[in-house]
Amino acid sequence: MTSLPAAAAIDSLRTALARRLAIRTESQIPAQAAELMRYLTAEIGPSLAALGFRWTIWDNPVAGAPPLLFAERIEAPSLTTVLMYGHGDVVAGHDAQWRVARSPWILEQQGNRWYGRGSADNKGQHSINIAAIAAVLATRGALGCNVKWLFEMGEEVGSPGLRAICETQRSALAADVFIASDGPRLRAELPTLFLGARGALNFTLQCALREGAHHSGNWGGLLANPGVILAHAIASLVDAHGAISVPALRPQEIPASVRGALATIEPGDPNGPAIDRDWGEPGLTPAQRVFAWNTLEVLAFKTGNPEQPVNAIPARATANLQVRFVAGCDHTTFMPALRAHLDRFGFQRVQVKADPSDVMAATRLDPDHPWVTWAAQSIARSSGIAAAILPNMGGSLPNDCFADVLKLPTLWVPHSYPACSQHAADEHLLIDIAHQGLRIMIGLFEDLADRQTRPVSDSGIVP
Repeated sequence: MTSLPAAAAIDSLRTALARRLAIRTESQIPAQAAELMRYLTAEIGPSLAALGFRWTIWDNPVAGAPPLLFAERIEAPSLTTVLMYGHGDVVAGHDAQWRVARSPWILEQQGNRWYGRGSADNKGQHSINIAAIAAVLATRGALGCNVKWLFEMGEEVGSPGLRAICETQRSALAADVFIASDGPRLRAELPTLFLGARGALNFTLQCALREGAHHSGNWGGLLANPGVILAHAIASLVDAHGAISVPALRPQEIPASVRGALATIEPGDPNGPAIDRDWGEPGLTPAQRVFAWNTLEVLAFKTGNPEQPVNAIPARATANLQVRFVAGCDHTTFMPALRAHLDRFGFQRVQVKADPSDVMAATRLDPDHPWVTWAAQSIARSSGIAAAILPNMGGSLPNDCFADVLKLPTLWVPHSYPACSQHAADEHLLIDIAHQGLRIMIGLFEDLADRQTRPVSDSGIVP
């Protein structure tokens, strides 16, 4: 196993990350469209070219959506090929809200933290993986495997066009395994391997009864209150302890391999909020609730004018809700099931509408898959710590593009942690995780080149 040239590799990583953070790739702000392209053509493309990759820009098939970058380094057709992924876009910087660090766009080190927008999501994570490739090449002169990269610039706005690109570019993106880094570890000190993601479907409930509000003294008791109606409608969907009450929105079961993988997993973070252990589906452990079950969450609820309430019965009430769902659930049945449920309970006046953003499908690689065993053993060798193996993360990623469209076993090795302030002010990357992440990724690349350790069968790589 090659030892990591720690100081040189970390210094190089820090320099590259500082350049990348300085590019304001806020995909939620249309005026930054040129910066999205600049990140690919002036930063990522040249960085990969210096490592022997050929790269090109792919136009997004969705009109107005940001471009993608494809790169490949093919050492020999007979070698194992890995497809990697990263997204260079970030959420809005919200510059004025930063308090610990001075700016979202300047890498600032304080203690064990590198601050900056994208340091955790996702510039820091794919920068670690690029740095690992550079370290292996500097030591060995070759990777001993083939590597392909796909970078998108629209993940924070729902990955428009990514699935279509994977469908039309199947041949270019063909590989034996998918390895990428995004999302958080289970805990800062614990290397983590997750194999998929829960899906996400957002929808809106609205009860609109009339034009304008009416004085509650003169009309109270005479006019139906949409806020009351909508509150009861929501209460019919999810109970007072967070358990889903609509059978069609619940998974059928938790597979035995998933139960086994989660048996020793304890979610939560010392820097995060305390877990409410009496919340959610009864009879499940906290790990099963967040990684192996569906949840229905109320994201926002508005009726009247909460900022300046008046003594009036409001005309309408609106709530934004979300279903997070695991693999095995058919999300196309959710909206009809919600409509039927509301009608059955007498809430015909409540409208239900799916949000226009694309649904992220749920995916999950079986924890017993040979590539999972291989990756877990490699991580343990490199870090000296047994990785936490999650059948899927609790959040959502466009993993369905790689698992369902490209039919690849998907391995995610995150280099962030739950309290990184992702999407918030003072986002940061822990430097010790960057060190360990480099060791882990170098080990994975070395093991990809080792025919004695990677998954093979008589007919070749395990599909």
